[in-house]
Amino acid sequence: MDVGGTFTDIVALSEDGELLHAKVLTVPQDPVIGILKALEAVEAQPSKLTVFINATTLGTNLLFGQIGLERPSAILITNRGFEDVLEIGRQNRPSLYDLFFEKPEPLIPRHKRYGISGRILHTGEVLEELNLSEVDEIALKECREGLVVVIVLLHSYANPAHEIAVKKRFQARCPKAVVVASHEVDPLPMEFERTSTTVVNGILKPLVTAYLESLEKKLRAKGFKGVLLVMQSSGGVASQEEVVRIPASVIESGPAAGAVATAFFSRLTGIDRAVGFDMGGTTAKASSIVSGRPLFTDYYEVGGKVHAGRIVAGSGYPLRLPHIDLAEVSAGGGTIAWVDRGGSLRVGPLSAGSEPGPACYGRGGKHATVTDANLVLNRLPEELARGQIKLKRELAREAINRIARELGVDAIDASIGIVQLANTIMARAVRLVTVERGFDPREFCLVAFGGAGPLHAVELARELEVNEVIVPPLPGVFSALGLLVSDYLHYFTKPIVRLASELDTEELERGFLELEATAVKTLKREGVDENRILLRRVVEARYRGQSFTLKFTYRNSISALVEDFHREHEARYGYSSPGESVDVVSIGVEAVGVNPKPKIKKKTGSVKALRQVEREVYDLASGWVKAEVYDYDSLPPGFEIEGPAIIEHPDSTTYIPVGSKALVGQYGEVRVSVRG
Repeated sequence: MDVGGTFTDIVALSEDGELLHAKVLTVPQDPVIGILKALEAVEAQPSKLTVFINATTLGTNLLFGQIGLERPSAILITNRGFEDVLEIGRQNRPSLYDLFFEKPEPLIPRHKRYGISGRILHTGEVLEELNLSEVDEIALKECREGLVVVIVLLHSYANPAHEIAVKKRFQARCPKAVVVASHEVDPLPMEFERTSTTVVNGILKPLVTAYLESLEKKLRAKGFKGVLLVMQSSGGVASQEEVVRIPASVIESGPAAGAVATAFFSRLTGIDRAVGFDMGGTTAKASSIVSGRPLFTDYYEVGGKVHAGRIVAGSGYPLRLPHIDLAEVSAGGGTIAWVDRGGSLRVGPLSAGSEPGPACYGRGGKHATVTDANLVLNRLPEELARGQIKLKRELAREAINRIARELGVDAIDASIGIVQLANTIMARAVRLVTVERGFDPREFCLVAFGGAGPLHAVELARELEVNEVIVPPLPGVFSALGLLVSDYLHYFTKPIVRLASELDTEELERGFLELEATAVKTLKREGVDENRILLRRVVEARYRGQSFTLKFTYRNSISALVEDFHREHEARYGYSSPGESVDVVSIGVEAVGVNPKPKIKKKTGSVKALRQVEREVYDLASGWVKAEVYDYDSLPPGFEIEGPAIIEHPDSTTYIPVGSKALVGQYGEVRVSVRG
């Protein structure tokens, strides 16, 4: 179940291998209502479900300040003199020459940040003992039900004794508070990143806990006896208990599911390099898949400003957690078009969402959106989501006309401009995960999905000079399919922060064995059999004096570690310094619990059963043309289509422009040769 900003998508796998799927409108006030409606839509009885996997945008919505989502009251306990680390941050500035730039408001205000005595050195030695009576005073002043207490003390990665003592004392004095300590969340050096990550976790914990408890309670009330799992930003699922422990791990769970689905389908069809292009109702996302695996990053920001698909460094709240490398732009089907004070057409960042939705939904929306523009250009059918939404062309034209009058053009020209501008914005997102990562997009295949992705994909590919577009089966709910093909995934780290020359292989071996024991224990607790557990050892290192690190696979010796670090540095930055000392910052274990994968049935269909009509549509390159319209369910494998043409899927629409050709593949994918 993928709960998005506009639609809630469901894919259910039956015992006989049949995939059932549906889309329903999201209920922002209570997403669980939409989830239950989606179950009804595919006639999936909760009592018969063995596994329920959920992706949610709840964390992102809270940090972006969604109306109706209130941040909990929170305090920060840190070392005296370090109360302002959260606000000082790093020296990267989003707007270097903007004298009026305002940094994001700290998630915990200054008067709620408390400094206490006590100090531990980076070696783990105690320099100054704690005075726990100070903790008692803070608890006496602040204690109340629902309070979030975030504890971040210096060098707790080297020795967490002080954090453990403060947490134990506060919980004793205020049992109803939610207490989070940094060594449990991010046990690594760099106090600002550790503080920010722990604060975000603390702020999200009550909301995510309440949401998952509500979801589980309502499912159990309807007879659900199975396992409840949640997709993480890393592209792996975890149990409810693990997610509640580190709720920031699910901030980008929905987009991550789309990347996992793209990786799965790439392996299935033998595609070496693919860009997952997911255009939904609220945003469009892009991710790069190389050799069947998504690209990852360990550092990202949430709640910040976005420029051309990239979070502007220093404008949000940093998180140091594993995360699929994604670019996201405000260019979904429901993204609102508007005219700025200079008379220029703009698209985004605001979205019409599911309530009221685009004007053509007939649910009270008045603003022109990308979906309205496509409907005016006749590129959409009369209804969406298996008839759940009847599109009203006259309402779309009214909304577009309001934009057109401001621009001094007619509704058609305004609609063309909206679609072209949306394509340009989305092209930036694709370039972010290819060109800016050192890849040539022309060597990639564009895998397009989401309710609106296949409609724009081929024209987008032309702008990027990509040669092939693939629309996978179930494109409108493809991210939800990604949940069904995902594995359990956890990362466990242990700080080292010593020169490689000071370490020996046996010492690292003991550290890895300790982490592996924790990993196996965690996965077993989640119900994963030992024969389905895969472990990968990784190490994080840097040159002495550097701030940031490189992560790579450990090959069981210190000499190999140093050699691999120089090679990784050469590959990433174009140079290495073999004579420089290498710091080993941390070791880690990537733990995968392999889940059985659904078998995608091969496509069936008969040419005789093909339903085909003609419709006049607007082609961006050729103007008004007559396009053949095909019913996807009737298309047999091997069937060829020459543009202009439209394929109407049960949950999406594919447009094949003039000069392009499409072939239906064996798994039901539509392979479009962009230049014919």
